[in-house]
Amino acid sequence: MGVRWHGKGAYGRGIVTTETVKAKSLYRAREGDFTFNRIDTQNGAFDVVPAELDGALATNEFPLYEVDEEEAEARFLLLNFRRPEVLHQISTLRAGSEGRARWKEADFEAWIVPVPPLSVQRRIIELIDAVDDHIAALDAEADALDALLRGRKEELFARYAATGTPLPIGEVLEEVKRPITVNPVAEYRQIGIRSHGRGLFTKEAVTGESLGSKKVFWVEPGDLVINIVFAWEGAVAIVPPHIKGYCGSHRFPTYRRLDGGDAEFFRLFFSSKVGTRLLAICSPGGAGRNRTLNRKRLMQSPVGIPSASEQKRAICELQALEAPVMAVRAEANRLRAVRATLLSGLLDRTIEIESAELGV
Repeated sequence: MGVRWHGKGAYGRGIVTTETVKAKSLYRAREGDFTFNRIDTQNGAFDVVPAELDGALATNEFPLYEVDEEEAEARFLLLNFRRPEVLHQISTLRAGSEGRARWKEADFEAWIVPVPPLSVQRRIIELIDAVDDHIAALDAEADALDALLRGRKEELFARYAATGTPLPIGEVLEEVKRPITVNPVAEYRQIGIRSHGRGLFTKEAVTGESLGSKKVFWVEPGDLVINIVFAWEGAVAIVPPHIKGYCGSHRFPTYRRLDGGDAEFFRLFFSSKVGTRLLAICSPGGAGRNRTLNRKRLMQSPVGIPSASEQKRAICELQALEAPVMAVRAEANRLRAVRATLLSGLLDRTIEIESAELGV
């Protein structure tokens, strides 16, 4: 067995034999054992061994601990060690370590955990479970809505590929450059682009001096922006109306329609399977994630373009399907933030359990 990062928990790593196993020693896990991954622990690789992994074998990279049931609930400890502030503390302590330094058993055993009475621990677990159930329900709803969106998107763009006018993208989109002469004492606000069509994000303002020799360009609302390093992962977005006075590096080229149409059509296209596949084809290379988009090749690639009226109709339909997905995911993320605040308040006693139970 192993333990994944980011709270994804323990999992079966497959079957080994005495001939294929590389570890010198193996240890048998039991249901209810507390365990963690010694490598990159700050990424939240903690869990309680579930029933389906009872009897599984672990290397010394995944220490196993029996929990004294008269002192603590294993899942209560898990709640503690998955808290963002605890993971940040672990990360800070490991900041001077090189490479993938291990957080060893002595580090874990020296950690101080607040341990209220068992009855209180169980009430806290029940409260957080109730919030987690709500988050899981929202995630499932968002996934179902997203499946409808993706299905309709594939249907539309497959139709346009078959019936639309095939045009090289470069005949419909043009790159627009707005270079900045950087003032060392001025402040500049930059954008970033998330992969998998998750949109733009903004960064803290920095001085021109800190930009050094970095080339930056203004972005404007309505621009189609591509992250050329992660285009193959769908890192494409439209600059929204409220993003004004921001800039991006040379790795974020911006595009506008040549025909007066809405660039949103291409944002939706690049978020479809066929669009993302095209970005991947135009991003050669296989050295890890180092796959830079060949912009010239992308602009030469033909795409089926429907009529202007059909483009507008498709944009409206797909945006209408996309809006509830985004709203439900935003609500789930808001609830995750509430959960973190609630758990911290319950553990440091700034939130009373009784009031929390009423609220939940």
